[in-house]
Amino acid sequence: MKCMRVTMPDGSQYDVPVDAIAKNRAEHYKDEFGGNLKRSLDEDTMPLFESDDYEIEDWAQNNMNWSEVKDIAVKVCDGDVDFDEGWVNGEKEIVERD
Repeated sequence: MKCMRVTMPDGSQYDVPVDAIAKNRAEHYKDEFGGNLKRSLDEDTMPLFESDDYEIEDWAQNNMNWSEVKDIAVKVCDGDVDFDEGWVNGEKEIVERD
């Protein structure tokens, strides 16, 4: 499973499934595909995300809030954290998870 790893200001890290970020984007653009979420995902969002990891990070950072992913984020490193600050300004990378 591909995840976006976010490093929070205190050094803690969280993995967020790219599928969840992709679904959020596809939902936003589904009207351009006749309201069809699957087409938006398959024909637009997934090809974009597969072509450039930056697109994943950019969409998440500029169009989503931590509150939208906190329940599915997996902590991979401990620490005290300001989640909103980390979500917007934390270091991000794309990783593979089992």
